[in-house]
Amino acid sequence: MLQFRTHKVIYRRYAGLFFSLCVDITDNELAYLECIHLFVEILDHFFSNVCELDLVFNFHKVYLILDEFILAGELQETSKRAIIERMGELEKLE
Repeated sequence: MLQFRTHKVIYRRYAGLFFSLCVDITDNELAYLECIHLFVEILDHFFSNVCELDLVFNFHKVYLILDEFILAGELQETSKRAIIERMGELEKLE
């Protein structure tokens, strides 16, 4: 965690990938670390062992996943199964 004025950067490394969030200094960092962990678990399930190429070439799907559980900068959905089911439904539409 890095702090700068009124914000802090929370980051976590997973298998060579760094995931970082810039949040307000008063926010709970453990909650955001769990948010990163949930995001990586969903990416691993969706891309079956995610790597940087998956993120680069499928960035639109990555944004769809983020949109499913983060709304207006706040965590809205915590169920991995619900998010994966919604992503499966969106995949059927393509």
